[in-house]
Amino acid sequence: MKKLFLGIFAIALSVAPMLADDEVMNPIITSMPSLSIAPDAHAGGMGDIGAATNPDLNSQHWNPAKYAFMESHGGITANYTPWLTKLVNDINLAYIAGYYKWDDVQGISASFTYFSLGKVQLTNLEGTTLAEASPNEWALDVAYSRKLIETLSMSVALRFMYSDLNNGVNQTAGGVANEMHAGMMAAADIALYYRQPITTGLGESYFSLGVNISNLGGKISYNDGETQSFIPTNFRLGVSYEQPFDQYNSLSITAEMNKMLVPTRKSRFTEGFNKDDSNTWTMDQKDYSDLNPIKGLWYSFSDAPRGFLEEMQEIQFGIGAEYSYDKKFFGRIGYSHENRLKGNRRYVTLGAGFKLSIFSLDVAYTIATSTNPLDQTLRFTLGFDLAGIKDLIKR
Repeated sequence: MKKLFLGIFAIALSVAPMLADDEVMNPIITSMPSLSIAPDAHAGGMGDIGAATNPDLNSQHWNPAKYAFMESHGGITANYTPWLTKLVNDINLAYIAGYYKWDDVQGISASFTYFSLGKVQLTNLEGTTLAEASPNEWALDVAYSRKLIETLSMSVALRFMYSDLNNGVNQTAGGVANEMHAGMMAAADIALYYRQPITTGLGESYFSLGVNISNLGGKISYNDGETQSFIPTNFRLGVSYEQPFDQYNSLSITAEMNKMLVPTRKSRFTEGFNKDDSNTWTMDQKDYSDLNPIKGLWYSFSDAPRGFLEEMQEIQFGIGAEYSYDKKFFGRIGYSHENRLKGNRRYVTLGAGFKLSIFSLDVAYTIATSTNPLDQTLRFTLGFDLAGIKDLIKR
């Protein structure tokens, strides 16, 4: 198992540098990008990864199947992430998650995500100010998780998402209104989590593997179906290894790969496509809008105009490490890498955590090495163990 982890880790590091030859920008663009923002400081301190890390209160976003391995029977967490702090001070992401286990093998969990875009002056095409709006997006989801065997759990989540970009204020051009309304959509997640204890000379270590396919659903429309946008359907795969050194000290190392299951407008499925002529790569907006989401999912694995090499460019890699002292004090570091032609988000993260029997506090700081809206931003997470609070009240 150690060889498997090291092998995947080596592939992630070796593939990333060779994906910079193609000079054609072709990022994946979706509606509701806020669903792709890492909401918590725990994962935020480890390079924004969490599919295979140790189970925690914020597992709902990364891999809800991890809740089946939580030792406590309940908990709740609140998270706050400022956004684009170098430019504005009123854009932020708030995230609340919680879970409850009624026995040792199964439970339910839920989360609420709210993304505020601050105050925006809306104008028509002639430049006349129409109104001041407060664009926002939110999502509410519920998941059920269960251990299938002692080392493997599975989860299914259902999500409702809502995106309001103009608060009902519509543009006009030549006296004709271009009406736009809030977009709504339902989606589902499917997740697996494998956690195998391994006895070593230093104590009991753990190998973990996590898989999460999130936001499987339809497409959002803001104008009664005339134009439809893909939601951020996503595939996440991670491996982790935790090694104790003695009774108090341990270190876990995690590697993760992440791929959007969304096709790009520059596609080899474009009518009249010619691999040697980039002018033929862009799909007509109407054809892209009308593309069936199921077909789009399969296209996402093979639509890259440059073939397999470009498909590999769409994979975002992350690595992270967490040092733990007595399961109470934590230090974290991570790195995330996205190809420069697919978004160019590359950054180092630092984090720290403190945990007692009834509450935990985590902070994370991001340092961009290329481009990242979270550059030099602090994130905070506050968590409460409901079982611990209940025991405290009983005393």
